Amino acid sequence: MAGSAGGAEGRWCPPGAASSPDRSAAGPHRSSETMALKQVSSNKCFEGFQKVFEHDSTELKCKMKFGIYLPPKAETGKCPVLYWLSGLTCTEQNFITKAGFQQAAAEHGLIVVAPDTSPRGCNIEGEEESWDFGTGAGFYVDATEEPWKTNYRMYSYVKDELPKLINANFPTDPERMSIFGHSMGGHGALILALKNPGKYKSVSAFAPICNPIQCQWGKKALGGYLGSDASKWEAYDATQLVKSYPDSRLDILIDQGKDDQFLSAGQLLPDNFIAACTERKIPVIFRLQQGYDHSYFFISTFINDHIKHHAKYLNA
Repeated sequence: MAGSAGGAEGRWCPPGAASSPDRSAAGPHRSSETMALKQVSSNKCFEGFQKVFEHDSTELKCKMKFGIYLPPKAETGKCPVLYWLSGLTCTEQNFITKAGFQQAAAEHGLIVVAPDTSPRGCNIEGEEESWDFGTGAGFYVDATEEPWKTNYRMYSYVKDELPKLINANFPTDPERMSIFGHSMGGHGALILALKNPGKYKSVSAFAPICNPIQCQWGKKALGGYLGSDASKWEAYDATQLVKSYPDSRLDILIDQGKDDQFLSAGQLLPDNFIAACTERKIPVIFRLQQGYDHSYFFISTFINDHIKHHAKYLNA
């Protein structure tokens, strides 16, 4: 969870600006595909560009936005892609305006993509009623229950639709892709890596929800999106998934603030995940950071370590 992101500073593109292809390497580079994207904003940052785009999602049946940082290297060649998944209540704005990742991404030549956390404006009854379910709380699952199953398909959006869109429109190397996230997004990053062995070169998380079938956030979200049969929830629980992960070649980095209010409230449960990884001999670097909470102040303090963690694998 994070507070309101506020608007991104800088120039906003005039209406209709996306109707003609952006010819620079910092923008969409295949003219036949650019009509699928509308550029919302573009700001130069550490000699690269922090941009936001909007598109019509086929998985989610609504308009979606994503932030994308294009490092200077993207002007001259293909770059690996690092996907960031945000937490409860967030949009694409929180990470790109608060985390301070752009300098490290520029130095390591990484494209960084930050999607929204849920469908928006689907006019589903009840989607605006609570902060931890519905809008801003897609939980990175494919819903199976009415009325959510038509739109709330964030798992397939992040796994399939978004990378296809990014690879079609930007100078990426599709074979070099990693993922990380925060809180609900840390949960999303872990399950995507564990459910798709070999798809991501590396994975990391800040204060992830590690065992959602055992915490109140998870029970509410998974019960609402997947139904009352708790056995179906296990397919989206990192602690359950790691028990059957077929390969030990996945180095996981997790940072957790020791003074995180949601850690003490039993929402995150990292010990359960670490125990499962230890049993399966899956390497995990778990760092309990003294004095840090659940906020973007915590994330921004250690974001460079995570960028380096992923660069080690993406640039190998």
